[in-house]
Amino acid sequence: MSRKKTRLQSVTEVPAIRPDAAGIDISPEVIYVAVDPQRDAPAVRPFGTFTGELYRIANWLKACGVRTVAMESTGVYWIPLFQVLEERGFEVYLVNARHYRNVPGRKTDVCDSAWLQYLHAVGLLQGSFRPAQEVCAFRTLMRHRSGLVQAASEHIQHMQKSLDQMNVQIHRVLSDLTGVSGLAMIDAILGGERDGHRLAELRDGRVKASQERIVAALEGDYRPEHLFTLQQSLESYRHYQKLIRACDQQLREAMEKFEDRGEGQEPPAARKKMRTQDDEALRQKFYRILGVDVTAIPGMNIGTVEVLIGEVGPDLRRFRSAGAFAAWLGLCPGNEISGGKVLSSRTRKVNHRLAGALRMAAESLCRDKSYLGQFYRRMKARLGGGPQAITAAAHKLARIIYLLITKHKEYDETQFARFEQRNEEKQRQRFLRQARRLGYTLVLTNNPAVIVS
Repeated sequence: MSRKKTRLQSVTEVPAIRPDAAGIDISPEVIYVAVDPQRDAPAVRPFGTFTGELYRIANWLKACGVRTVAMESTGVYWIPLFQVLEERGFEVYLVNARHYRNVPGRKTDVCDSAWLQYLHAVGLLQGSFRPAQEVCAFRTLMRHRSGLVQAASEHIQHMQKSLDQMNVQIHRVLSDLTGVSGLAMIDAILGGERDGHRLAELRDGRVKASQERIVAALEGDYRPEHLFTLQQSLESYRHYQKLIRACDQQLREAMEKFEDRGEGQEPPAARKKMRTQDDEALRQKFYRILGVDVTAIPGMNIGTVEVLIGEVGPDLRRFRSAGAFAAWLGLCPGNEISGGKVLSSRTRKVNHRLAGALRMAAESLCRDKSYLGQFYRRMKARLGGGPQAITAAAHKLARIIYLLITKHKEYDETQFARFEQRNEEKQRQRFLRQARRLGYTLVLTNNPAVIVS
């Protein structure tokens, strides 16, 4: 069986220098742009950050005959200039700062821009992945919604704190303080109601707690200052819920701008039971966007697929292979070798929303009976820990997602049967080799007449 060859970048060939390359160092107040010294003098020029200055940069680069630009990804300050240069037809490379800041003595903005220009001219820089514009718009809205949800959750904690200070334990009796029953009781409390029996009558029929337990939990020391903080926290929570609903509407409109990759076909029946009708509607929309039903993969739910579309988009062909996609997510083992000794094989630290979502999906496989669930438990037993098994299962999920979307194939659990047979055969051969080394003879249970020596 042939081993996979490692891709090596040649370091012996003389690099082809591109005089049409430029480098840009960005800061909140000034932008330094460097071109080839033979194109213009001075070769490094400072510009402002106003919109008019951005167009001046584009005009000067055009006049210098620049075709490709490398810029540092500093916060969000690079976004306006990146968009202006892309509209003007430049090939823009968004460069990770740690990929070129390994040479001492280059710590000023002027030197950084010139150093970027030189590295880009000799082809030593790689551009970061940036999806299409409709994906970026969807991602912006999705990240904003995530911030709104986090802010709303903080106000839920503020409400719980106010109730605790009054020793009103209703949030410890109800499973959801912001549910139908919890909000109805809080509104009645803020309206002046203090009778526990009347408040308990506001509970929904699905509440499992008894009326006596609810009445006991509603008895407390209702003080004006805590009621005031409770009211403001409730108003803030409802305000954020209103913003979240408006953001959901914008997300639905943004999803309509994606290309239909479902080829007009009806989505297949859901292999999992969707919690709500809205989840089923989203599943069908995601099928239209991706061309496959990713929710059919064990562990993958609507939220994980939404993060996938927002962070990467429906086109994964920008990554040369499934391994490159998993490496971009930071789910591949590291490779630090020196002197023939492996120094470290840990995965690199990457703060990536999609990687986090895949890890959460992998963790949900702990009790799953599918092949992926068995894989997770096998990795947990082999690696001796949950975090390592979660990363390994997330790596497996990333590879499966890449293959399904790029090959345009639906998830088929039966395809993993041959992998199971291969693993069983390897395990059987390993037992036979161990038995031979120890001088034992094994007899196959399915055929007692055959003796393996």
